[in-house]
Amino acid sequence: MTTEMDSRQALLVMDMQQAITNYFPGALLQQFSHTIAAARAAHILVIYVTVRWRPGGADVSPRNRFISALAPRGGFFEGDTTAAIDERLAPQDGDVVVTKRRVGAFSGSDLELVLRSQNIDTLVLTGIGTSGVVLSTLIEAADMDYRLIVLKDCCGDGSQEVHQFLTEKIFPTQSEVMTAAEWIERLKDVN
Repeated sequence: MTTEMDSRQALLVMDMQQAITNYFPGALLQQFSHTIAAARAAHILVIYVTVRWRPGGADVSPRNRFISALAPRGGFFEGDTTAAIDERLAPQDGDVVVTKRRVGAFSGSDLELVLRSQNIDTLVLTGIGTSGVVLSTLIEAADMDYRLIVLKDCCGDGSQEVHQFLTEKIFPTQSEVMTAAEWIERLKDVN
């Protein structure tokens, strides 16, 4: 059995696009920035996951209630400036950017190919929103047998009550749930 010491981790930074981050406090984004810097310092692969749709909406189905309601507001179509990753969290050389077409990080993306190619077996999940991309990605990744860690203070949601319920009741059934500081301390212990 693989132990934490010999696992290959990747930090997933999900949906940190301007159209989303504009609705969340700067303190949350500072927490993300600090955590991303710690991952890079520990040589953990940082993977940004973004959502983008084709201009004209060929990949926006009217049967998908969430996406078809979100799409008319704009902000997630290829070429939209608000579809860009928030400059306060901008990727650096060595980071990977993956584009998805649905809520979960694996949906319509090449994330699984990147993870396999880099021999990653543990995913550290962060993102906005807890009830969207984090939940969807956690469920699919668990079914794919990845070891999972959710950094609860590096997740944000429109509802604090939903965030708390997921991080305290649902996520622990599939993953470890901890703070970014606890994870960063663990990285120091390993290195």
